[in-house]
Amino acid sequence: MFRIPLSIVVCFAIGAIAFGQEGNSLSPRDKLIVETVLRIKDFKIESSAPAKAALLRYLRSQPGTEQYFELIERFGLTDVAGELTEFAIAHADETAGVRAAELLFKLDRQKLLIDAISAEASEHAVAAVALIGRVGGTKTQEILMPLIAASDKSAELRAAAVAGIARRSDGQRALLKIVADGKLPADLNFAAANALLSSDDKTIVAEAAKYLQLPATADSQPLPPISELIQKRGDPVAGAIVFRKSGTCINCHKVKGEGKEVGPDLSEIGSKLSREAMYVAVLNPSAAVSHNFETYSLLTIDGDATTGLLVSETDAAVTLRNAEGIDKTVARDDIELFQKQAKSLMPQDLQRLMTVPQLIDLIEYTLTLTK
Repeated sequence: MFRIPLSIVVCFAIGAIAFGQEGNSLSPRDKLIVETVLRIKDFKIESSAPAKAALLRYLRSQPGTEQYFELIERFGLTDVAGELTEFAIAHADETAGVRAAELLFKLDRQKLLIDAISAEASEHAVAAVALIGRVGGTKTQEILMPLIAASDKSAELRAAAVAGIARRSDGQRALLKIVADGKLPADLNFAAANALLSSDDKTIVAEAAKYLQLPATADSQPLPPISELIQKRGDPVAGAIVFRKSGTCINCHKVKGEGKEVGPDLSEIGSKLSREAMYVAVLNPSAAVSHNFETYSLLTIDGDATTGLLVSETDAAVTLRNAEGIDKTVARDDIELFQKQAKSLMPQDLQRLMTVPQLIDLIEYTLTLTK
């Protein structure tokens, strides 16, 4: 039986697309040419502009699918590196987002992720750091280590760098040396303790314990690492009581209209944070400050100091809301110093108000607060 060479089939399919393409939307012809191209071993996508255009349209119709990633990797499509970066950051805590980040490194386009660390949107910067920590391999330390001492970066981003570096054994050893040398910034002690004290390497745990410890709870018991806490499940009903009583959360947060509006409304927080992120938000709040809830300090000319959330700022005056929910407005002419702080207004040692079981119950309750 006579067989038409695949190269001729491809040319025919390309011709059909060039003749019948309507606009730039995905069409059956795009699917035809992609399927045909995939059957040709070692096909060079750059050898045919129409075939490449069809492939790109096909990819953009199904972002995040396994075939999407396979096609990009097979043909080395650096044209979509920008889109891969956006996808990775938007899905940083999902398998697909990590897969996208892996491809950026394979395509040697990791600089796009590195550049994202300087993004104006802090959540994008933190996501980029977390992704590099997951997929950066031997380049992780080189990229993330300088962030630890970067005083111009937020505590949240630097804590994410610590966690990213500690994902690798060589990173744990490098981080431990910084701790032992006394060069770790104090506001990263919790992040480093949480990472190093939960290491699989017992020698690292033993050495880290000489310098670091996790804070004690209400019954003076040591706090387990977050990696252990997330494996446990609690009672959401009991957690609701902790939220309103011993945990004091209701003093600063609203849930379904109940509580004070100092920090973010938590009515739907369970739809926004993972179990691990929820623990970080409670135990290390300065490393998880929500956008628009940063803390500011204000000092007046006559020496009156106020710390709180920025409610409003105009050319005439600044209004801050303190931890008790009290607003204070100060005229611009009376302000000596006004600046954003690295620390969250939320107490840094909430675990001291709860036992470990109560903390687990509290997190279980917050995870039920969904849309």
